[in-house]
Amino acid sequence: MGALKFVMRCGELFFCITDGIEAFLRHLARIFILLSGIIRRLPLIVKNIPLSFEQMYAVGVESVPLVTVIAIFIGATTVTQAVYQFSGFVPYKYLGLAVCKTLIGEIGPVFTSMVIAQRVATSIGAEIGSMKINDQLDAMTCLNLDSIRYLFMPRMVACAIMVPILVIWSECIAFISSIITVFFSVHVTLYVYISGLKLLFNPADLIIGIAKTSVFGAIMALTGCYFGLEAKGGAEGVGEATTKAVMISCLLILVFDFIIALYVF
Repeated sequence: MGALKFVMRCGELFFCITDGIEAFLRHLARIFILLSGIIRRLPLIVKNIPLSFEQMYAVGVESVPLVTVIAIFIGATTVTQAVYQFSGFVPYKYLGLAVCKTLIGEIGPVFTSMVIAQRVATSIGAEIGSMKINDQLDAMTCLNLDSIRYLFMPRMVACAIMVPILVIWSECIAFISSIITVFFSVHVTLYVYISGLKLLFNPADLIIGIAKTSVFGAIMALTGCYFGLEAKGGAEGVGEATTKAVMISCLLILVFDFIIALYVF
């Protein structure tokens, strides 16, 4: 009897694993189909400039207050931790070097992108999901309007353009915050701190760090659009879609950051 239960449990586990793999592959195929549709319509972006600017405002300008506040604390926290780690062991003239490498390479681009993803992917997923639930997407199809061209492509283009700009703004604010924090905490002069920033500074690190955030922006837009399309079952379904959009966006940002770091650095 015990052996039979064990075999049944193993069978249930096997079917759960296979169902999970099947669902993953199905979602992956649908995402690639949606992505290919958006890419094929990119030449039409010149005819959708007003829609793209509208989405750029929603993604970029409306995210500035949140990004600014987050950047202030990123810069202050990073330099505070550096001071704690350096205390008694490493000269404070290397504080700028540590903060520069940390902010430009990983914390600035990745953390800021994940914060933006939580806002943008939620917004896109809820908007597309509500349109799906209310049959507005079906209405567009009946009117012979291309939903990919008018809804999805402008959002992806806007995210791919505005997220790098927001990250640049975030890093500038974070550096200013770190300068103020280190001046008042350990009384390091501006000259010493800036000299540390310039030590081992590599422009390629900055360029790669900013460029990869364009990929992150496209990821958050794509996942928001896809899971919005998958929404079903009323308000509860929209909530589930937005939750999945945020979770998958943040996960994919980390995955692609690892892949980029593996092959670029």
